[in-house]
Amino acid sequence: MKLQKILSNFQKLHPKEIDLSLDRIKNLCEKLGNPQNNIKCIQVCGTNGKGSTISFLHSILKEAKIKCNVYTSPHVRSINERFIYNDEIISDDELAELLKKVEDINDGQPLTYFEALTAAFFYGCRKYKNNIVLAEFGLFGRGDAVNILNKNLCNIVTSISEDHLDWLPENERNIERIIFEKTSSLLDSNIIVAKQSSKEITESIKKNTSKNKANKYFFNEDYSFVIKENDFFYYEDKYGGLKIPKPSMKGQFQLENASTAIASLRVLENLNIKDKHIINGVKKAYNPARLEEIKSGKLKNLVRDNTLIVDSSHNPGGSKSLNEYLQTLNCNKHVIIGMMENKDHEKFISYFKDISSLTVIDIPNQVNAISGKKLKEKFKNFSNLSFSENIEQALKDLQINQNDIVIITGSIYLTGEVLNLN
Repeated sequence: MKLQKILSNFQKLHPKEIDLSLDRIKNLCEKLGNPQNNIKCIQVCGTNGKGSTISFLHSILKEAKIKCNVYTSPHVRSINERFIYNDEIISDDELAELLKKVEDINDGQPLTYFEALTAAFFYGCRKYKNNIVLAEFGLFGRGDAVNILNKNLCNIVTSISEDHLDWLPENERNIERIIFEKTSSLLDSNIIVAKQSSKEITESIKKNTSKNKANKYFFNEDYSFVIKENDFFYYEDKYGGLKIPKPSMKGQFQLENASTAIASLRVLENLNIKDKHIINGVKKAYNPARLEEIKSGKLKNLVRDNTLIVDSSHNPGGSKSLNEYLQTLNCNKHVIIGMMENKDHEKFISYFKDISSLTVIDIPNQVNAISGKKLKEKFKNFSNLSFSENIEQALKDLQINQNDIVIITGSIYLTGEVLNLN
């Protein structure tokens, strides 16, 4: 297949999967005419909540009839998900054509896989110059390929926590260094900071951005929300208050993501976002594999009438939010987990309380995943622990009763396999 061949070619251009440097992509983008300099971009960084925040932004902008190009990573099921132009996921043929142009212009020069995809996304934006671009930059922002813009509309900083520590110097694997990496190179337009897990993290972000001349907006200082009865929450900022139905996406943390998206779009007054756009957009927003209930399909049939949920939480911050949601459910919970090798497995599992059973599995088709048997050894102090060789077997082996729920989590790569298999 033409698309797969081009993607395979890109993977051979650099010996490392990730190489945190901007020189290569800047050189390529210059050959492409620096398309990143001609976009109107909302950039989103952080550890958790980036994808969901972008989903709320996109949904609200759709309601306002504002077209978007969207770039996120990694994908859940198909690489095409990373390339949204004019509100539509790109087709295989269109993506192959776009990537081939970039491959030809790059002419075999060293380039990481992610840099190639990012340059291609920016190049593809040329056809839709009037659209708003929603672009996520992750890992460590200073060296992320998306972080080569010279101007943007605003920067959103979602919840920051510990993740990808293996990419930092051994003596600096801490939250302070992560905050520095993610926020020290933000552009000086607008900075909207989401709710953080501690006051110390918020203060560290403030300190790290103190010399940045951007307009800054912090949760609980410049905007906030409170939960109301009857499935509503109340949002408030300097522009006034707004009663909003809770989103269809599960978990209180989604209210935090929705509020950050609302604050950002209201700050951008020229977009002329109305209350009705926000209310309808929040209600319709969808982000796959984030506490997503599987309601039909091959795997759903294995749990019969019981609820089956997939969630892509893969770091301690995500695990904490997931388990805050699980604690609100009055039922038995059965958890199936597969994880990547470089994660903090022990801290991830430490947030799971009152779990009826825990099953560890291998993640299929992922060479960088930790084996289920190794994971079982790390979780050996957990009661009612078992290992299954694959997703289907894990579901078949569960001893579940009426009204029990099943959660599959630990990696976005695992949730992608689940959704494809289902």
